[in-house]
Amino acid sequence: MTGGELAVACVLDAAVGDPRWFPHPVRWMGSLVNWCDRRVYQLLLSPAKQRMAGVLLAVALPAGAYAAGALLIWLGSSIGPLWGSLVTVLLAWTTLAARDLIDHVVSVQRALQSVSLTEARSAVAKIVGRDTEEMAESDIVRATVETIAESTADGIIAPLFYLILGGVPLALAYKAVSTLDSMIGHVDDRYRWFGWASARLDDVANFLPARITALLLVLSAGIVSRSWPAMQRAWQILLRDGGQHPSPNSGRPEAAMAGALGVQLGGVNHYDGLPIERPCLGDPVQPLTRAHIGMALTLMLWTSLTGVLLGIGWLLMVKG
Repeated sequence: MTGGELAVACVLDAAVGDPRWFPHPVRWMGSLVNWCDRRVYQLLLSPAKQRMAGVLLAVALPAGAYAAGALLIWLGSSIGPLWGSLVTVLLAWTTLAARDLIDHVVSVQRALQSVSLTEARSAVAKIVGRDTEEMAESDIVRATVETIAESTADGIIAPLFYLILGGVPLALAYKAVSTLDSMIGHVDDRYRWFGWASARLDDVANFLPARITALLLVLSAGIVSRSWPAMQRAWQILLRDGGQHPSPNSGRPEAAMAGALGVQLGGVNHYDGLPIERPCLGDPVQPLTRAHIGMALTLMLWTSLTGVLLGIGWLLMVKG
């Protein structure tokens, strides 16, 4: 992949996002995971066989996504260089999710501004896995800010990282890993064994991108505030609280975001009616308000832009 191709793919994502009419690879991956999930559930396999089936799926889907991406680019290139570049750009576009995240977050903002908690709960339910039916406004804000931080890592910076590292095929393989984790990588009775391999693979795949995202968020805190203390606070909270989250990766960008905004994230979330206590990240220098959603989006945009510019610069330096 070239720097120019990456730039065009990023512009496409920013301008168009994820139109439902486009045959998006992630939707195909999701359909395949759903089919496999139903088959495993219907067969009533033992825990050992469920784990083996999960391992096979965690290997096969990313490998298949990688092979499909490489094949499509090869077919395009066999017609002509321009076709190969076009296929590369279109596939790279599908791995990025900045505009989609912005659209969902703006829906939450608009619902809150209209003082409709019902609409806001419905909007935030599209971007979080926790229960939203009884959420207070502060909980909606916290869930949205946490999602912005986490999705900046796994929806923007991680795909960028893999596009730069191994081109479109590797980025598609990453999207397969991410899709598997979001669908079956849960610690519950149904997916404890079948989703085990997918969850572990996602932990590995996001290890570096999550930490890169956190560092870029710290840098963005300084850029946005034009203040060294804000950048220093984000860095200190990242170092202090980044490892407190149950996930080996999610806590890093969330802690950096909390420090940058001067708020506290984490606390009690409800899943299927059960309260789950999450460690608190950051200090409550100020209470969470609707305004922090916009601030978090600004940090996300600067983090994404910085990542894109660094990636394009690296590709131009390496490939010319």
